[in-house]
Amino acid sequence: MNNSSTHYVQAQQAFVLPAEAYAPIPDDAAGRGISNIEQSGLFVGRSEELSALDAAFADPGEVVVHAVHGLGGVGKSALAARWATGRSEAVRWWVTADTEAAVDAGIAALARALQPGLTGLPAELQAERALRWLADHRSRWLLVLDNVEDRADIRPLLDRVSGGRVLVTTRLASGWHRHATTIRLGVLDPADAVRLFTRVLTLHGSRNTDGVHMVCAELGHLALAVEQAAAYCAETGTSPNAYLDMLDRWPAEMFDAAAQGGDSTRTIARIWRLTLDRLTDTPLAGDLLRLLAWYAPDRIPRDLLNGVAAPPRLAAAIGQLAAYNMVTDNHDGTLSVHRLVQALARTPDPHDSHRRADDISRARDHAAGLLAAAYPDDSHNPANWPRYQALLPHTDALTTHHTPDHDTVHTAAALTQAAAYRQEQGALSPALHAHQRALTTCERVLGADHPDTLASRSNLAAAYMSVGDLGRAIPLFEQTLTDTERVRGADHPNTLTSRSNLAAAYESVGDLGRAIPLFEQTLTDRVRVLGADHPNTLTSRNNLAYAYESVGDLGRAIPLSEQTLTDRVRVLGADHPNTLASRNNLAYAYRSVGDLGRAIPLFEQTLTDTERVLGADHPRTLASRSNLAAAYESVGDLGRAIPLFEQTLTDAERVL
Repeated sequence: MNNSSTHYVQAQQAFVLPAEAYAPIPDDAAGRGISNIEQSGLFVGRSEELSALDAAFADPGEVVVHAVHGLGGVGKSALAARWATGRSEAVRWWVTADTEAAVDAGIAALARALQPGLTGLPAELQAERALRWLADHRSRWLLVLDNVEDRADIRPLLDRVSGGRVLVTTRLASGWHRHATTIRLGVLDPADAVRLFTRVLTLHGSRNTDGVHMVCAELGHLALAVEQAAAYCAETGTSPNAYLDMLDRWPAEMFDAAAQGGDSTRTIARIWRLTLDRLTDTPLAGDLLRLLAWYAPDRIPRDLLNGVAAPPRLAAAIGQLAAYNMVTDNHDGTLSVHRLVQALARTPDPHDSHRRADDISRARDHAAGLLAAAYPDDSHNPANWPRYQALLPHTDALTTHHTPDHDTVHTAAALTQAAAYRQEQGALSPALHAHQRALTTCERVLGADHPDTLASRSNLAAAYMSVGDLGRAIPLFEQTLTDTERVRGADHPNTLTSRSNLAAAYESVGDLGRAIPLFEQTLTDRVRVLGADHPNTLTSRNNLAYAYESVGDLGRAIPLSEQTLTDRVRVLGADHPNTLASRNNLAYAYRSVGDLGRAIPLFEQTLTDTERVLGADHPRTLASRSNLAAAYESVGDLGRAIPLFEQTLTDAERVL
């Protein structure tokens, strides 16, 4: 029994606590001030955000909680440190808050700073003493809870304190309405990004700064990326221009590179890998990010993603990405993604499960398919132009981010649609290059005789004709017509279109002896195959009328032009671009026979309508203005003709 009694007494003595365990931290424990917050001397810019934080914490009263959220690496912690060091609270304390355990440890450390005698106590008792002190000393303290990953981790703390100031930094954009007001932190101002890079690069002496602004732009002015790139250049002796080349040639290595002595866990690649790790319960989120990576970073039409998944799943996945600031919902039907996030998501890394090469390739091909399907069918219809304009930057981005040997038929289709619109708008050089790339892809993937390849070859020939290169256009049209007749038959609509295109090319070089019979044959066949009112039939009638006019056969040209205009108004509407072209052509025919009384009012009406429908700078508007000026000149009205010619020349030089 004695042994048992002795053992029992010893066990009791092991749990005896010092007096400090029962005493609260003294009221004056803060003394002259306690702070563990340090700011970097590299901080730049952010004056508006600092002012916003001042305003957010200006009102006295209950505990004020404000959350700064933004993309990983955007500079949330740096902003919080800069703002907090300028505050006047007696206690300013930084707590790493990425887990509940880290929050408890940070609060326990505050207790030890307030009363060093608590050092020997269990950590949970230290935290309890600190919480009591915070609750009892309103408006005398500021807590910075850095890198909150889960709002539940800080909820117990916020429930216990009142009257102080709490600044939260987090990647989480949503769910704060019950806990805090928020401010979203964006990337650095371009000038501030250059200042930061230059400051880090030249910290230990003068260095070559050529190309700094280009590096910062390529990094999307993201604070962490800019700072790490500058540190890498400073340490390795790499010039900014050389760094830019390395980033282009070896992106995976550069995204994960940290300078000696830097925090290797806080590279861009690793920060975003951790973010996506938290989204593993929403696999579609990663798929969407890899998909969006192939488009332009801004104003991605959200409806491009329709059909990728059921609407509830799609909305949830977009919401998750937005909640972690990996994408931005612009609330206007578009999404934005930081360009560096996109670059990372496009770059394979065998060590990152979110960036497997096969997944990235599938996403690229899927992105091309979605774009191709999103374009309207008719690039001539002004009602479709806003859609074309919205999709063009994303087609350009898609085809810039990979080499042509990775193009699919979907890529070729998207290129063709974009080129058709650009050709319509007079942007002939990029349209020509797009048609060349589309044809190369179709020939490689589908073969020389596939209908899509034949259509692509015809499109390229038309583009050559648009830029005046008839030496390449005509042989290509001839080859295409021969092949299309062989593959699709003489009466197929595509064959008829190919025959019409070849006739137009002959006309363009003045070979009307071959053009007119071909136009006549095509019109006859189109009336028989497509019907008299089909838009392509109306085009054939318009082309034949213009060809008659070109050889001076106005007796046949004018009635045919009048009929075509009447039919186009009826079938297509008065404002359709083809109707406007018919009206212009009829006015030109009237002028050719000297009937200026009918020509000039028709030219005037055509110009007014064309400006309204197509815009003042459209190539057809410029042509219409020139035609009206020529009509004024024909009647000797040089007071109106010369200013109109001068305006047209100025505009044509600027636009074309």
